[in-house]
Amino acid sequence: MQNRFYNAFDTELYGAERKPDYRSPFQIDRDRIIHAHAFRKLQSKTQVFLSGEYDFYRTRLTHSMEVAQIGRSICHYLRTRGGPLQDGFFIDSDLVEAVCLAHDLGHPPFGHSGERTLQELMVKWGGFEGNAQTLHLLTATLYQNETSVRGMQATRALLDGVLKYKKLFREFPKPPQNHFLYDPQAEVRAFVLGGAKIPRALHAGEKLNLFKSVECQIMDWADDAAYSLNDIVDGVKAGFLSREKIEAWAANEAINAPQQRLLDELFDAVRGDRLEGVFSQKIGAFIRACRLRERENFMTAKTNRYRFELVVEPAAQQEALFFKKLANDIIFESPQLQQIEHKARRVVFDLWNSCWANYVEKGPRVINILPTRVGKLIDAEKTKAGKARQICDYLAGLTDGMIVRTYRRLFDPEFGSIRDLS
Repeated sequence: MQNRFYNAFDTELYGAERKPDYRSPFQIDRDRIIHAHAFRKLQSKTQVFLSGEYDFYRTRLTHSMEVAQIGRSICHYLRTRGGPLQDGFFIDSDLVEAVCLAHDLGHPPFGHSGERTLQELMVKWGGFEGNAQTLHLLTATLYQNETSVRGMQATRALLDGVLKYKKLFREFPKPPQNHFLYDPQAEVRAFVLGGAKIPRALHAGEKLNLFKSVECQIMDWADDAAYSLNDIVDGVKAGFLSREKIEAWAANEAINAPQQRLLDELFDAVRGDRLEGVFSQKIGAFIRACRLRERENFMTAKTNRYRFELVVEPAAQQEALFFKKLANDIIFESPQLQQIEHKARRVVFDLWNSCWANYVEKGPRVINILPTRVGKLIDAEKTKAGKARQICDYLAGLTDGMIVRTYRRLFDPEFGSIRDLS
């Protein structure tokens, strides 16, 4: 049965045409992401705690899988509600799954610590942003070998689904730290919008960044649902969150009655060793907090993806915000994670400086510290901004383990055996 929610505009490809097969265009999108090298790398990239420390902590890969499951469930739940959705007219769960699986592809090693460091290093050269980097991978660099670099010929709907932010780096009055697209991605933005002119009013403040397709909104809420709750679970298991620490934190916060009930529920779940079960039920509640609402904008004539928007009950949004703040204040601001962030910052800075000295500001003594393929890509760039982007792409594509081993080979005298070259 044909799904009338989507049309040829939604399935148009960015790049070369594909050979048709038994799968839908969105199933091909999903399958290509799952089988991509960049997706497998997420198993060794930090979510909260460094990957590999313990088997039960979430990595970027397991987080992406959880987000995809929540995204699919939201699609199925919205379809059961009736209303605008029905047989032959529904939000495609394969598309939403592909968007969710892809949403963190561009995030660098060391989680948000690595992202902040690359943002600082790239501010002179067009910036670094995890979501913009995801789009960069999908459209330009996902497939790489010794002779070519290219994207995956994604559908317009997939690219739009990962496009959490639509404002370009140059469109901000001063260089932003996050929530932007790279300036060269203006071409991709134009493709995603089908060449439609963006109304002047949307350029004010963050309005353009809030203008998202319905699949992007589902991914965004699924992401919030996953990490706002699962960071708490991992934090408790790791010993970062205890009743004593939470009570000390709450003593300095203006805790209202609904938030106190959330804390009491959390304490009861920890005491009864029911935390995972209780928080799994909360994910179900976050899914059931969703509904659709029709809207009018400059894209509704082109696609149903902008004719509808996701509405989430305020109580669920406030609960997610509360747990995110709790996790941030107690876990991410803890001395232990701050020490790891300091170390991650030094690793990224030192590697960046070594790459810059040997591939950009070449002196009399140059060594080949990067793979030959990457060195050729840097040398092919005519501007420092282009060379900086190639170095940034390389560092962002490393896993936690890969970047640490590279750092140790360069700076640790006790590490450097031929067996350490992988």
